[in-house]
Amino acid sequence: MMLAQKAAAAALLILMMTVIRGQTFTCHHSEYQIDKNCCPMCPPGSRVKTDCTAFRSSSCVPCTEGTFMNQPTGRRQCLTCTTSDAGSGLKIKTSCTRTSDTVCEPLEGFYCMDPTEDGCAAAQKHTSCLPGQYIRQKGTASEDTDCSDCTAGTFSDGTFTSCQQHTQCESLNLLLEKPGTVSMDAECGEQGSNMTG
Repeated sequence: MMLAQKAAAAALLILMMTVIRGQTFTCHHSEYQIDKNCCPMCPPGSRVKTDCTAFRSSSCVPCTEGTFMNQPTGRRQCLTCTTSDAGSGLKIKTSCTRTSDTVCEPLEGFYCMDPTEDGCAAAQKHTSCLPGQYIRQKGTASEDTDCSDCTAGTFSDGTFTSCQQHTQCESLNLLLEKPGTVSMDAECGEQGSNMTG
């Protein structure tokens, strides 16, 4: 009986060692794993040229123009810099460097639809208010233009910041030629005398 217990204990110990050995080992946060080696990472602004071995450390090279690496890395490629395309409503706020990506911001007349940590990834042109609407809130770099409808007796061509009252022709001693609409003012004309002699 004692022999069976020793064999069971030995089998359990072997099983535990196998489980422990089978667990993945973790490199230090400033290292990356290649096969069963932990290699030192390359600093920001560079990438790995060759991995470390038992006899030498990792070799690093600077990121080339148009690429960057903003943190220590074990990667063999730097990241490609973002482009701020005017066709997509963006302009460069901060240019790409070897250690940081391009930061984009909306062009004048555009607002950011996809904000990033310190910039913008996508922008859209501000809404243009329609005739019969006024600009309740002008668009900003982060908000679209807010339009509201004019009420009866007022008008806007879509560019006003408030609806204007229709001209009261009679109060100006003028003749109403065409009533105002929500998009156009009333048209007045001179009161003429049609008396012929």
